[in-house]
Amino acid sequence: MDPTDPTDPSGTVGRLDVIELRRYTLRPGRRDELIELFDREFVETQEETGMAVLGQFRDLDDPDRFVWLRGFRDMAARHRALTAFYGGPVWAEHGPRANATMVDSDDVHLLRPLSAGTGFTVAPSRRPPAGAPAPEGFVTATVWSFPPGREDGIALVRDGLLPVLHETGPAPLAVLTTETAHNTFTALPVHTGKNVAAVFSSYPDESAHRRHLAAVRSLPLARDEILPGIEREQTAACWTLRLTPTGRSLIC
Repeated sequence: MDPTDPTDPSGTVGRLDVIELRRYTLRPGRRDELIELFDREFVETQEETGMAVLGQFRDLDDPDRFVWLRGFRDMAARHRALTAFYGGPVWAEHGPRANATMVDSDDVHLLRPLSAGTGFTVAPSRRPPAGAPAPEGFVTATVWSFPPGREDGIALVRDGLLPVLHETGPAPLAVLTTETAHNTFTALPVHTGKNVAAVFSSYPDESAHRRHLAAVRSLPLARDEILPGIEREQTAACWTLRLTPTGRSLIC
């Protein structure tokens, strides 16, 4: 197998130790234009360089926001893949049109799995073809911010909240935290000085998500200890992305 290929022979994405959560603010009314271009031109062509395109989404709370995730085996693989893609012919041809839809593309969190087994597991071999309709489904990403260098809040999410989430509803798709390694591909900025925990989950619809939250809050341990403990450690209120996948998103 090609050592730069993040998938195993079965078509399932292998271990991805670096994940980018990318939130783009777009020019009014141009989100569908970018999604059509992205899903047609930027999926397989990025993966050919050694990265994994994990998910593309419409933000339900902002009609001009496009959210997507991509993963890499490690920081060295990230540098190689980004250098190859953004220095290659596909981006040279289609990048200007993509950039023309955007107001800002620098809202990027560089993340890694919180612990063993909490990364994304997807199968690119099952990706729908270009032009496929958007699937049913509702995806959330909830992000907590804690003081840099302090592990108390992260530990509360890992050791307190995650067992409750597993007990009360569907297991999270992935649980990630900030990757603190230096960004070696400086042409694409990422947030620095952050210490976040991010939980990604999938539900049949938004009502299922609300029921899961209610079940978590109904447990005395979560309501009286875990959630207040996390809030005490936060540097800012947590935020949740409410997302619907595009037709070619592996996460849905």
